[in-house]
Amino acid sequence: MTSIRLHREWHGDEDSPYPPLLLIHGGGSTIPSNWGMLIPLLERSRSLLAVELQGHGRTPAGDREPSFEGSADDVAAVLDELHLAPVDVLGFSNGGQVALQLAARHPERVRRLVLASTPVRREAMVDGFWDGLEAGRFEDLPAVYAEADLAVSHDPEHARRMFELDRRLMLGFADFPDELIASVAAPTLVVGADRDVIRPGHFVELAALLPDARLLIVPGVHGDYLGEVLAASGDDRALRSFLPYLLAFLED
Repeated sequence: MTSIRLHREWHGDEDSPYPPLLLIHGGGSTIPSNWGMLIPLLERSRSLLAVELQGHGRTPAGDREPSFEGSADDVAAVLDELHLAPVDVLGFSNGGQVALQLAARHPERVRRLVLASTPVRREAMVDGFWDGLEAGRFEDLPAVYAEADLAVSHDPEHARRMFELDRRLMLGFADFPDELIASVAAPTLVVGADRDVIRPGHFVELAALLPDARLLIVPGVHGDYLGEVLAASGDDRALRSFLPYLLAFLED
């Protein structure tokens, strides 16, 4: 499988006593749009490594079909290049699926894992999700995502290519095998919102499949508790409420 060199950037305290925290964004996103509110709250005490996945932001799309496995190997290549092991990993939505594959395929790279609003079953999505995705057009992409992509890619057509890449990725999404999930040895925090695009019961099922998992259901919607640009709309109250739970898990 052809590797794609991911854009990566460091934030925070390089002398922090804690392992670096790797941030893996969700679909349609860039580092600023997914983590722009979280990074300033964590960089005072931690070293943060954020990446942009295939075709997102400043990372080229390449000619490889999108897959969670391929992106996980791309992330592992970044960690190899930077001589990092192990790190804590926080993945949101599609980024959570990549993070789960990273922990399964490269277990020596992951110390602790946070799966935020991460589906591993097609049936986990709320009613209408798949029909909406099937019928979706680039014009349906919220303007805030297109604007965020343009701000870093400086290419007006880049967001359209990103949209098609993510759409193909999700339409081709197959259920994660139970055996793969059960192989993840890293202590894991499964997080979801009570009004997520993923059914809350799915988070319970995912946590039960993982060998060493904690479960947290927070009030809110898909990503507001992370300060994600569309979900939070500039309001950091949900993020600030979630942050103590995240830090308690990482520092346990």
